[in-house]
Amino acid sequence: MSRFSQPDPELTHRLSRRGMLGVAAGATAAALLGAGAPATAATGTASGTKGRGRPVLPPGRLGIQLYSLRDKVSTLGFGPVFAELERYGYDEVEFAGYTQGSAGPITLAQLKRLARNHGLNPIGSHVGYYSNDPAAYTFAQNLTKVLDDAQALGLKHIGTASGPFRYGSTVDAWKRAAEDFNTYGAAAKARGMKFYQHNHSEEFSFATDNPKVRLYDILLKETDPDLVYLEMDIYWAYVGQFRFSKRPDGKPAPFEPLNYVLKRPDRYPLFHVKDGESDPSNPYGYNMTDVGDGDIDYQRFISAVTRLRGHRMAHHWQAEHDNPAESFTFARRSSAHLHSLREKC
Repeated sequence: MSRFSQPDPELTHRLSRRGMLGVAAGATAAALLGAGAPATAATGTASGTKGRGRPVLPPGRLGIQLYSLRDKVSTLGFGPVFAELERYGYDEVEFAGYTQGSAGPITLAQLKRLARNHGLNPIGSHVGYYSNDPAAYTFAQNLTKVLDDAQALGLKHIGTASGPFRYGSTVDAWKRAAEDFNTYGAAAKARGMKFYQHNHSEEFSFATDNPKVRLYDILLKETDPDLVYLEMDIYWAYVGQFRFSKRPDGKPAPFEPLNYVLKRPDRYPLFHVKDGESDPSNPYGYNMTDVGDGDIDYQRFISAVTRLRGHRMAHHWQAEHDNPAESFTFARRSSAHLHSLREKC
């Protein structure tokens, strides 16, 4: 099936994130709450690796990307959403905008306090990379303001979900984007924060002027490891594996997303835990699902990273679903599944 004959889910996802400071309005509060009262996260579910082994998920390191709950934030506000996340056993939140839409205004100081009051650590935030609008809230247009706000929230990480395609898809274009990222990383580091980039699948494609070179490898090589970090969206990385395990000339170019992390674990402080059912008929190879309902082996992936010496508590795991059928249900079930996973004895 041609990707041009239907909506492109990855492009739609990217475009929808460019309005980072506004959260789109959703359904009415009565409809949102009518799905049933959620339960506190459990340590055992019908899915997952059972046993007496150590929990795969490190204590205090489960977060959620609030983009997944944008409908609830817009309609109910951050307070009720944070209260639910506390009930589900979440420890951290990653922002995708600091406003509440129709739920009313809120200051950064209020937002920070509200998260802390519910036992949630604001760990990071997604902001746009660049825009043609000089007043846009992006790293390229308003770096100081972006960092001021992140600092006011007490964030340790500040990043972008935009791909490094600002100048194109050639080797030199990605070197220029890497220079931008080094600049943002240096500015963030001066404030005690880490700048990071979140991938989609296109980052694993090949340079248009040198189809033997994978673009993601350019990003890793050309960015300073002391200034620029990566947040691997594990789902999109496996979509990239499905789409780009062959070069444009058809020659095999296999890669394993986990190996990128195991070779450079210090570069990946954050992860997006997103799941999908394998579907070779889908041009992306997967249909996105709630965490635990898909085929990505998170027992294997998280264990492999957290078993590295000195890395059990070095990473943050953010559950996410781009368009969940019911966002509170997604958050509750994903937490329960991840808490149920145990290392193999």
